[in-house]
Amino acid sequence: DFSDIANQLSQEYHFWLDDAFASGGKTGYDHKRMGITARGAWESVKRHFRALHQDIENHDVTVIGIGDMAGDVFGNGMLLSKHIRLIAAFNHLHIFIDPHPNAAISFEERQRLFALPHSAWSDYNPTLISSGGGVFSRAEKSIAVSPEMKTIFNLSNDVITPHELIQFILKANVDLLYNGGIGTFVKATTETHQEAEDRHNDAIRIDAAALRCKVIVEGGNLGLTQLARVEFSLQGGRVYTDFIDNSAGVDCSDHEVNIKILLNDVVRQARLTQIERDKLLAEMTPQVAQMVLKNNYRQTQAIELTLVTAAKKTEIYAAFIQSLEKQGKLNRALEFLPDDQTIQKRMAEGKGFVRPEIAILLTYSKNFLKQQILASDLPEEDYFSAMLFREFPDMLEKKFAHDILRHHLRREIIATQLTNDMVDKMGLTFVYRMQDETGVSVVQIIKAYSVAKQIFNQDFLWQQLENLDGCVNMDVQLFMMWNLNRLIRRATRWLLRQYKHIDPVDRLIKRFEQRMQKLIDILPVFLMAGDKQRLQEATEGFMQDGVPEKLAYAIASSSVRLSLLDIIQVSLEVDFPIETVSAAYFSVSDILDLSWFRRQLTEYEALSRWDLLARAAYQDALDRYHRILTLEVLRSPGGQDAWACSNRSLIERWHEILAALKTAPTGELTKFSVGIGVLADFAPVGGCDL
Repeated sequence: DFSDIANQLSQEYHFWLDDAFASGGKTGYDHKRMGITARGAWESVKRHFRALHQDIENHDVTVIGIGDMAGDVFGNGMLLSKHIRLIAAFNHLHIFIDPHPNAAISFEERQRLFALPHSAWSDYNPTLISSGGGVFSRAEKSIAVSPEMKTIFNLSNDVITPHELIQFILKANVDLLYNGGIGTFVKATTETHQEAEDRHNDAIRIDAAALRCKVIVEGGNLGLTQLARVEFSLQGGRVYTDFIDNSAGVDCSDHEVNIKILLNDVVRQARLTQIERDKLLAEMTPQVAQMVLKNNYRQTQAIELTLVTAAKKTEIYAAFIQSLEKQGKLNRALEFLPDDQTIQKRMAEGKGFVRPEIAILLTYSKNFLKQQILASDLPEEDYFSAMLFREFPDMLEKKFAHDILRHHLRREIIATQLTNDMVDKMGLTFVYRMQDETGVSVVQIIKAYSVAKQIFNQDFLWQQLENLDGCVNMDVQLFMMWNLNRLIRRATRWLLRQYKHIDPVDRLIKRFEQRMQKLIDILPVFLMAGDKQRLQEATEGFMQDGVPEKLAYAIASSSVRLSLLDIIQVSLEVDFPIETVSAAYFSVSDILDLSWFRRQLTEYEALSRWDLLARAAYQDALDRYHRILTLEVLRSPGGQDAWACSNRSLIERWHEILAALKTAPTGELTKFSVGIGVLADFAPVGGCDL
């Protein structure tokens, strides 16, 4: 009703947004009917339990909840699986307890309550509640504790107050705590109730240290303080944040508003009637929901992907925080992010940033990147117009493509889509690291990334990796994504080193894309025996984990594929067929065993900012010298044999150094500088144009 009132005022004042001023009105998307917020939160539920190797799609999961079946987020949430065993729940009026629920029977009863207007827990059929359970009023002075309640909630008293019972419910040893209510129910041990800023629930609030559930999902806002989330995470619990879990409602509103802005222009041009517009909006409901849920899916995936290396890269994330602080973009204390002393302590304990903290950093990373894009001319470039269509259902692209390109919020939509694509896939420190390693502008980083992802087919491979859900272990899936990311990250940096100004993007893509595909197809022909064996073993390893062969090969060969950029670059600069250049490139690699050296550099764990910068510099130097030596072989009148003969002493020296490197301690990064120095001796005086 409030949305309709707001939209009516908007129309009376002829405001340009018309009835897109407020979402969710009579012609908008009904969030409760769609169940969109709860469905978005359920993406977090599924992600958490996949990580725990617990199949909640086919096996029962024990749950305690905050809310009731009349509520949108709780009601819809408790109907998203027939395997929910709701042990207990409470709202502001009642406490519901079912010590040993039958999943199928209780699901049907919850479904009935959801359909019943203004239902309460007191409407639950008491005959369907297992022995020792019941529905209790929070207004009662005391509640008799059944033997079943004593067992399941670890109680010893025969009588307990409603407030005390709720505290024991929150401490229950269950799989999932699902918050679909209003209030702050968990604080950190270090916080006072006053700091939780919810006086109404002071009597029932518990400390995070007392939680015994495996997973917490926040369909409702502020169920836990941020410090409580961190405390729960540090003790092994799994939780993101409320703004991650319940973002689908806001996201759905964004889609509605952007669609209405588009279609209202079409209506004004008399190309669509109001009735036709409203019908079209309704028809698109399922696809809009799927687009929204995809965002929820990818946000949680981005957090988990960050955690693959977060514990080892704590110092890098700390440097990222410091960078944001220096720019005035972040107030660390306001966001409850750890101070430097706490970070050092965690590093000493082998711990890093936890999910709730990464969620905060993810947000700041996106905000920073979006601001940079909007401050540039990037949204005006034709190449990035395609990002607009990601915001709209397919049927709108087919019917109103020209109108989408002229959308009033064109710049903002492109900036949002670009930001989500980069950060969700490449990680929250990607742009920071690229700037730190190359010193170029954010715009140039985005362009280089766009080229890299296109020539290496990132979107297609990424979707294939996501399609592995339920088929492979999530750890394997994330590891493969990380490998693909490493290829795209290094390719982005390679492009930034070779092309100081990437403009236009599509011209550089055209320069590389077809040649890259050709090289990928013939790659096995040129690989040396050792490299072939390693590639085969890696591919077979992924296949044993359940990955299809083509996808397994594509990811296993990602480190080799980076070298193809050098081959293409040489072939573009000199008058030699790409096959000839490939043969020379891999021959040089074989003669000098450069694949081993390159592999050691790639696999070296750079834990600090300075290690990262040094490793990147060595990798760039190795790529450059490999290109130079390839060119030398190609220009040698006698070919590879003559070149090897004329450089015999240098080759012998290199192999002596290489033998020493193979026995040197693995933790020393400086050893690579010696190797790079020897390779530099091969380069012709004055270097090379490449």
